[in-house]
Amino acid sequence: MANKLTELLGIEYPILQGGMAWISDASLASAVSNAGGAGIISTGGRTTEYTRDEIRRCRTLTDRPFGVNVMLMAPNKDEIVDVICEEKPAFVTLGAGNPVPYFEKFHAAGVKVIPVVPNVKLAKRVEAKGADAMVVEGMEAGGHIGVLTTMALMTQVIPEVKIPVIMAGGFADGRGLAAALLMGAAGVQIGTRFLVAEECPLHGNVKQKLIEAVDTDTIVTGITIGGAVRGIKNKFSEEFLALEYSGKAEKQTLLDKAAGTNKLAAVDGDTENGMMQAGQSLIPLKKIEPVQAIVEGIMKEARTTLAGAASIQL
Repeated sequence: MANKLTELLGIEYPILQGGMAWISDASLASAVSNAGGAGIISTGGRTTEYTRDEIRRCRTLTDRPFGVNVMLMAPNKDEIVDVICEEKPAFVTLGAGNPVPYFEKFHAAGVKVIPVVPNVKLAKRVEAKGADAMVVEGMEAGGHIGVLTTMALMTQVIPEVKIPVIMAGGFADGRGLAAALLMGAAGVQIGTRFLVAEECPLHGNVKQKLIEAVDTDTIVTGITIGGAVRGIKNKFSEEFLALEYSGKAEKQTLLDKAAGTNKLAAVDGDTENGMMQAGQSLIPLKKIEPVQAIVEGIMKEARTTLAGAASIQL
């Protein structure tokens, strides 16, 4: 399935794997790249040493293109950027901050730049500043989210820019990929579906919770303090939400309460006191299976859906 995105990154399928903190490591990234998509190593909460080691480890596991995600709120972001420029993965995705100041440095190192944007204004800005492509993420996604839905973003962003647009937020199957392509996107970024992959290092306790979850099982915390995060309902998230809207907690108190809870779930497997970040499309998460099977299933369904679209009469 060749298009502007697959040609830009040198990949077989227009599927990026989301850069999920404490989860997206070389094992998962290489598996996605080997399956024909583009894997991404996450550096959120990580050290420069970890970043360098994972990039190098990924190269021992795949000879295909992969990327690295940089969280621009991280205190060591500049050091992380330096390591990426030295190690030269195929591309970077940049979120949670202003990506523009880093474009020139990455391009000088031969690294393609794909910022994550939440609206038309920023989409136009990063295109004008030289982004190679962009991820446009809707609020259906897991983790930190914006305020617009994926459909609203596809409707409004795609016609306004010329560089490849990768849609994110709620994509978990081939029908979603087909819909995005028909809307004019160059591909999709998928995170939550890969959480139940065999190669994903997410704790088994959380994987089981995701498989058991139904479509209404996500919850959004942190809206009132400017840091909305979507995850699975549990003791922590419901208690946090009650405190958030009680009017009895200051912003710093809420931030302190949330600190470390993503790692607590993802790494330690605490499904009660940790924040199990996940998007809204949960029903497709039916079993733990290899990344190769997930990607092949998505592509088979996408091809069938696209073929069927030609027979629709209006």
